[in-house]
Amino acid sequence: KEGIPEALSKAERYRLLNEPGEAESICRDVMAVEPDHQGALRLLGLALTDQFVGGAADRHIEAETVFQGLRDPYERLYYAGIVHERRAKALLHAGARPHTVTVLFEEAMTCFESAEKIRPEGNDDAILRWNRCVRLLQQHASDWHQEPEGFEATDSPPV
Repeated sequence: KEGIPEALSKAERYRLLNEPGEAESICRDVMAVEPDHQGALRLLGLALTDQFVGGAADRHIEAETVFQGLRDPYERLYYAGIVHERRAKALLHAGARPHTVTVLFEEAMTCFESAEKIRPEGNDDAILRWNRCVRLLQQHASDWHQEPEGFEATDSPPV
C-alpha cells in the first residue's frame, strides 16, 4: 500500500506519454491492493478512454462502469461526459459521418451540464468540456449542411 502514490504517479506519466495500456496495467495493480481507490479508478477510466479508436473493440462500457465506481456525484457525471465525448471524437477520427455521433456529443453535454450544477466552487471543467462539444458540433455541422438541432452559433454556454 505504501507504493500506491508512486505507482499512480507512474500511471499518470504513462498516460502523458501516450502509453495508456501501461497506465491501465498499473491502475489494475493498485486496485488489486485497494479496489476502491478513487485515484486509481479515475486514472483507469481515463486510460481506457485514451485507447478509444472508434471501433467495436473500444471498451466504452467498461470505462463507464469504472467511472460509476467514483463516490463523488460530480465526478461520476463529469467522467461519464468524458466517455461520451471521447467516444464521439474517436468515431469521427475513424471516419464516422458527423451526424451519426451527434447523439454522443449531446449525451456528453447533458452530463457536463448536470455536473456543472453540482461542481465544486471554482471548478469550471464541466463548462469547458461543454463548450468544446458545442464547438465540435458547430464545426461538423457544415458536413451535413445545417446546424445541429438546438445549437445555434449564437448560443452561449451555460454559466
